Amino acid sequence: MSPKMLLRAWSRHLYLRIWLTVVLGVALLMGGVGWAWRVSVEHNTAPQPQREWVIMNAQGDVLASTTVRPRANAPLLFEVPLADGSKMTLQLQRKGEWSAGQRMGQRGPAHLHNEQPWWTKPPYGFVWMLALMGVAVALVLYPIVRRLTLRLEVLQRGVQRWGEGDLSVRVPVQGDDEVADLSQRFNHAAQRIESLMAAQKSLLANASHELRSPLARIRMGLELMEVARADATSHQRNRAEILRNMAELDQLIDEILLASRLDAKEVDLGTVEAVDLVGLCAEECARVGALLDVPEGMSCLEVQGVSKLLRRMVRNLLENARRYGATDGKSDDIVVSLRQADQEVHLKVCDSGPGVPLQWRERIFEPFFRLPGASERGGGVGLGLALVKSIAERHGGRVQCLARAGGGACFEISLPQNKTANA
Repeated sequence: MSPKMLLRAWSRHLYLRIWLTVVLGVALLMGGVGWAWRVSVEHNTAPQPQREWVIMNAQGDVLASTTVRPRANAPLLFEVPLADGSKMTLQLQRKGEWSAGQRMGQRGPAHLHNEQPWWTKPPYGFVWMLALMGVAVALVLYPIVRRLTLRLEVLQRGVQRWGEGDLSVRVPVQGDDEVADLSQRFNHAAQRIESLMAAQKSLLANASHELRSPLARIRMGLELMEVARADATSHQRNRAEILRNMAELDQLIDEILLASRLDAKEVDLGTVEAVDLVGLCAEECARVGALLDVPEGMSCLEVQGVSKLLRRMVRNLLENARRYGATDGKSDDIVVSLRQADQEVHLKVCDSGPGVPLQWRERIFEPFFRLPGASERGGGVGLGLALVKSIAERHGGRVQCLARAGGGACFEISLPQNKTANA
C-alpha cells in the first residue's frame, strides 16, 4: 500500500486514528515500563567484586581465609585450625553492618549501615518511575484523543438542539472521515425536513385561504336565493354560481389531497405499467380542441408510469394553457408535441398567450403561486403546475418553462423512455 493510500485511509477513518493512537500509547507505556524495569534491576542487582577475607596472627601468619560472598548483613565465618589439630569456628561481624537482633534495636549512625532512602529502594523506585511514565503518556495522548472526539460533541449538541425544535440548526463539516460524512448527512436531512415543514405550513395557510373564497361565494349565493323578490333569472344565475364554486371547491380539495400523496414517497399511487403517450395526448387534445403534433409514422410512444397520474399531468398543462395562453378562448392555438431523443420522451405544451417572464419561470411551479395580475376568477387555484412538477419527478422526469418563438409559453416535460420509474 502506497503512502498516499495510507494517508487517505488515516484521514477518512476515525476508528483507525483512535486505534493507532491507543496502540501508540500502549507501545510508549510498555517501552517506558521495560526501560524502567531494566534500570531498576541493573541498579539493585549489580554484581560486586569478589573479595578475600584473611585472619592472621601477630607474626603475620595466615590462620584462615575465605572468598565466599556472604548474604547482605550476614557475618563472616572462618574455621581456624588449633594446635591440637581441631578447628574453631570464628564468626566476625563486618564493620558498618548489623545483625538481625541489632536492627530491631538502635540502628546506629547512618554512616555505619550506609542504607539508601526508602523511595529509591525496590520496588518503590520502580513504582515512582512507572507512575511518572504513565502520567507523561496520559498528558501526551489527552489532546490527541480530545481533538478526535470534539467534533462528535459538536454534532451531539447540534442534534440535541434540532430535536428540541430548532430546525434551522446546522453543524460544521470538518475533515473527510465518518464524522464529517455524518455531519453532512445530518445537515442534508435537517434541510430537507425544514423545507418539508415549511412547505406543509405554506400549503395549510394557502389552502385555508383558497377554501374560504369559494365558501364565501357559496354562502352569498344562498343568501341571494332566499331573497323573496329575486326573479327566476337571478335565481338561476345564483344557482349556477353556487354549482361553479362547489366544483372549484371540490377540485381544490382533490388537488390538495393529490399534492399531499405525491409528497409522501411511500404512498402507492397506482400500478406502474407501459403507457402510450400518443394515445393519451390525442384523447386529451380532443377533449379541449388542442392540436397534436407527432413525427410522421409515430403511432405509439410508451413510457413506464401510472396512467392516471400521467393523464392528470397532461390535463393540467392543457387547462393551464387554455386558461392563460389561448387567444380569445380558442384552444386551437394550443399545440401538444411529442418527440423522442437520447432515450427520453419530450412532451411540449405550447400556447400563444403573454408568456411567463424569465424571473417567474422557476417559481411558477410552486404551490399556490400565481403570476402578478392573475385573477382568482380564472378558475385556477395555483396547484396545477405544482402537481405537474411532482408527477414528472415521481416518474423520474423533469419539467421546465420556456419561451415560445413568436410569443407565448412552452412547458416541456422530459421522461425516461425505457426506465421504470418509482411511482
